[in-house]
Amino acid sequence: MKFIHWFKGLTTSSQVLLAGTAIATIFALGASAINQPPNLTSDSDKSSQSKSQTTTKTETEIENIPFASTTVEDATMAKGTTRITTAGANGSKTLIYKVIYKDGKKQDKKLVKTDVTLQPITQVTSVGTYVAPSPPPQSSCDPNYSGCVPIASDVDCAGGSGNGPAYTSGPVSVIGSDIYGLDRDGDGVGCE
Repeated sequence: MKFIHWFKGLTTSSQVLLAGTAIATIFALGASAINQPPNLTSDSDKSSQSKSQTTTKTETEIENIPFASTTVEDATMAKGTTRITTAGANGSKTLIYKVIYKDGKKQDKKLVKTDVTLQPITQVTSVGTYVAPSPPPQSSCDPNYSGCVPIASDVDCAGGSGNGPAYTSGPVSVIGSDIYGLDRDGDGVGCE
């Protein structure tokens, strides 16, 4: 039924041409072709359908910029110690591409612009260099005398009658207390 209404809508010359084509088709394909209208697509319609379609788009991507690291010496920190004094942070950049699609499939992609949107922060690690000064060596001389009088449980003048255990050669000046009794005459000089 649909075919008949469709057929009646055609011009007379088209009906004649179509009728001849339809009869030939019916014989070739059998009775099932009666209920279907013929394909009336012209060659010009086919060529426009087979033309490919090309489109160009702009696409944007965001990419990380890794942070760098550096070290600095710090004389206020003990030698051999380290500490991160500035934490590093990644930056980012925006990449803008021109992308060409052919029939919906990506054919070409070109970078056209790069913008740094966030600068990375360099990580800084401080390395200690401070070395504490050594304490002054303990003197083995008693500070109560000028000249070196050893520190011991008892000190006597060398060559004298004392029994030590330590001895000093004189003369020595008494500048503090005469704890060993080296200045027997009290004139401020011992072992004379």
